[in-house]
Amino acid sequence: MTDSRPWAAPFVGGAWLDKGLESVDRENPARPASIVGSWLAADAGTVDRAVEAAVHAGSAWRRRPALERGRILVRAAELLEARVEALAELLTLEEGKTLAESRGEVIRSAETLRYHGLQAWQPAGEVFHGSTADELIRTHRVPVGVVGVITPWNFPLNIPVWKIAPALVHGCTVVWKPASHTVLIAAELVRTLLEAGLPAGVLQFVPGSGARGQQIVEDPRVAAITFTGSEGVGRRIGSLAAARGAKAQLELGGHNPAVVLSDADLDLTVPALVTSISSGTGQKCTAARRVLVHDDIRDALLDRLVPALQALRVGDGLAAGVQVGPLVSQSAKDEVVTAVSAALAEGAELLTSGEGQQVLPDGGYYVRPTLLASDKPTIGLACDEVFGPVSIVLPFASVDEGFRLANDTRYGLSAAVFTGSERLARRAAEELDAGLININQSTTGSELHVPFGGMKSSSAPGPKEQGAAARDFFTETKAVYSSATY
Repeated sequence: MTDSRPWAAPFVGGAWLDKGLESVDRENPARPASIVGSWLAADAGTVDRAVEAAVHAGSAWRRRPALERGRILVRAAELLEARVEALAELLTLEEGKTLAESRGEVIRSAETLRYHGLQAWQPAGEVFHGSTADELIRTHRVPVGVVGVITPWNFPLNIPVWKIAPALVHGCTVVWKPASHTVLIAAELVRTLLEAGLPAGVLQFVPGSGARGQQIVEDPRVAAITFTGSEGVGRRIGSLAAARGAKAQLELGGHNPAVVLSDADLDLTVPALVTSISSGTGQKCTAARRVLVHDDIRDALLDRLVPALQALRVGDGLAAGVQVGPLVSQSAKDEVVTAVSAALAEGAELLTSGEGQQVLPDGGYYVRPTLLASDKPTIGLACDEVFGPVSIVLPFASVDEGFRLANDTRYGLSAAVFTGSERLARRAAEELDAGLININQSTTGSELHVPFGGMKSSSAPGPKEQGAAARDFFTETKAVYSSATY
């Protein structure tokens, strides 16, 4: 290195590879002319060696007592907590989210490491009665083997942690390909785990192009793949994994509805909708893409929601008072702008006009929080995920119609319902096709000890992520029958 900027490279077989690989610069999305740091991209040979190293390390790691594996994760949690400010600043520089959001992500990542580390102290199986007096039956869990982890850029610490931590504590070795926009902060997680005592070879780090991810998925030595990202890429991963009998855990897109019933408390509803639409610059798979509003309350809601969105301060995530940072890249900005323009061409009404709003900073990949309205639930913006701070308001005249519109999507990740009726809240929980149901709360957010995952095209069938459910993906269960010989 010739300067002090952040730097990353593949980490394979216990060593950082610093020669013979292509160098990639990462710009600051708030100021694209400013380079945050650089990283070296893995090539095909690097990934092949990484998988081989993970296979080689597997036997010793699975034999290591689970309590020792857990202590390493708990120690890593402590190390993250000691570096919250430095890591949060790097995360914001590289990804763009506000510093407050980045701090929250670092803290939550530490909590997730600790939670899964402590799973090593939980019961390891069950005991069953046998059919004879001297027979004992118990279940025994074993690690699935080498796990390929492919993660997105919108939560570059938290999503990797909630995949890698349970894989490690349950005895798997990992080959991790992070998103190319956020390699620098990802490398800090690798360094933290190594400092905490993770043995060489247990975690392989291979930043690079999408072709490197496909290589991991197709490698017969990789027993399972866990992926969070776009629906199209996820479906290809699922097909490739299924073709060779590998396990696949897929968390994909969302087109999440927020259903505002006529008895909703607007003092609760409006702040929750603002968070659902704009937090993380709308770059969340759980963001509210559709606001479904009962005719009786539409005007009253919009009288509050529109100015609340327009009042949000957009800018560099490191700046004090900024509430919405830039999008992650120029292409991400272009996609959002194009989607809004297409919706307007289809007849949608722009509710958040530029009048009275903050002038956007020069440079940077900025888009204002944008709210549109239409009475056509079939226009593109009402059907296809747009990864930015954009949502569309659609009307309904009855509870039945509102719930039907909420379910009228191929996705089923998150949904929110705003109502003062316990009966309707229970009905929503039963009838809405979503893995996460939020009553009088934002569509975004989840608790690390609770299963996370969607329905329909939002997720692959199978074990959920997070919580105790994570163990089911990273382990196989054996039933052990034994008879006493004494």
